[in-house]
Amino acid sequence: MRFVDEAVITVRSGKGGAGSVSFRREKFVPLGGPDGGDGGKGGDMVFRASDNLLTLYDLRLKRIYGAKNGQGGMGRQRYGAAGPDLVVEVPTGTQIYELAEDGTETLAVDLVHDGQTWIACKGGRGGKGNMHFSSSTMRAPRFAQPGEPGQEKKLRLELKVLADIGIIGLPNAGKSTLIAAVSHAKPKIAPYPFTTLSPNLGVIEDAFGRRIVMADIPGLIEGAHQGLGLGHQFLKHVERTKALVHLMSVEDVNLEDPLAGFAVVDEELARFDPKLAERPQIRVLNKIDLLDADTLAALRAALPPTAFLVSAKVRTGLDDLLSAMSGMVYPEGEEGEG
Repeated sequence: MRFVDEAVITVRSGKGGAGSVSFRREKFVPLGGPDGGDGGKGGDMVFRASDNLLTLYDLRLKRIYGAKNGQGGMGRQRYGAAGPDLVVEVPTGTQIYELAEDGTETLAVDLVHDGQTWIACKGGRGGKGNMHFSSSTMRAPRFAQPGEPGQEKKLRLELKVLADIGIIGLPNAGKSTLIAAVSHAKPKIAPYPFTTLSPNLGVIEDAFGRRIVMADIPGLIEGAHQGLGLGHQFLKHVERTKALVHLMSVEDVNLEDPLAGFAVVDEELARFDPKLAERPQIRVLNKIDLLDADTLAALRAALPPTAFLVSAKVRTGLDDLLSAMSGMVYPEGEEGEG
């Protein structure tokens, strides 16, 4: 299934059933009065967040969703059945915007918890039957209320992946290889840029059994904030992360200034959202298996102790990196889910 993180749909709630106009006609009841029942309420249009979904793909296929109408009231004071609610499940992390006719939009809800619900459109109330309108001056009312109409809205849904750690870096830095090495995720891995066309999620456990969710964000390039490359489509998925793992291949490293290569992606983050530039970040140089011993030793000497040297391919240095990631997600004294 394709990863889809935006969809525009139209939703409708059900209209209420009409009240009934009816009179008692029973044997031996000569003065039978009105007994028309009320109409049923229309169904609500509801969204529910689910951890079991990872994409808005289904909502791209179907663009209109409508709950059912309430049934009309009946004689003998019988009420019409309420229309069932229509519940549409979306991935946890989905934001829903209401679109106005003038093209503006307003954030209506941010579904960030599994099972969280939001009523997008409330069903119309059922109309009252004529049994409610009898009085001393009106013994036989021959009218009832119609049911209220349902609501209709145009919505834009946007999925922002919920992850503790975002793995960022230039194309072909080895992000997919890293997430495959430390979790059970099975991303596509190939020796060319832009292999990853959508975010991949991986779940790992630290030494204390606490869960850490990682998101492999497709490669960023210079100018991504202006729409160049693929990364601009997925920068929004970095916004929810607690920390970033910034990965760079040793193939792109200048030994005289080994951290200079990180500046390109850092600049794109800052231009997209200045707050992202302030996000805690772990700098990692990957693919050290490509270096000879002397070059590796020189690189290690040139790096600050806060940077990590790893090989995701042969799984070198990953334990120390995972420990650092755990410290970012779960600061000292903070308990996790595990």
